[in-house]
Amino acid sequence: MTKLTRTKWFLPLFCVALGVAVFVAQWVGGDARSGAVSFAALTVFGALILLGGRSETVRGLRGDARDERFRTMDIHATAIAGVVLVFTLIVVWLVELARGHDGSPYGELMAVGGLAYLGAIAFMRWRG
Repeated sequence: MTKLTRTKWFLPLFCVALGVAVFVAQWVGGDARSGAVSFAALTVFGALILLGGRSETVRGLRGDARDERFRTMDIHATAIAGVVLVFTLIVVWLVELARGHDGSPYGELMAVGGLAYLGAIAFMRWRG
């Protein structure tokens, strides 16, 4: 899998595949027009990533120019994004509880995230 994700084609093709999935989901939901817009936006983004080959940042995001420095930045950026997402989930969960609702689906998402974190810690501890 590592070789596959380190080619310049992985992220652009993933964007197109995601665009197809979003289009189909929105089409099934009765909004094919929005699905076409979503598909177009994701395809254009994928094309920009594919054609932005001279930029070190784009090549790092794409995976074909990753070095130790970019891997470290990626880990830190992922951690920051995770903290922001967890904070956001907590806030919207509390808002839902304050509105008298059961907090779904935010409580379930926090549980999945927490279990994934604990599982990852246990696996890394066991492995190394």
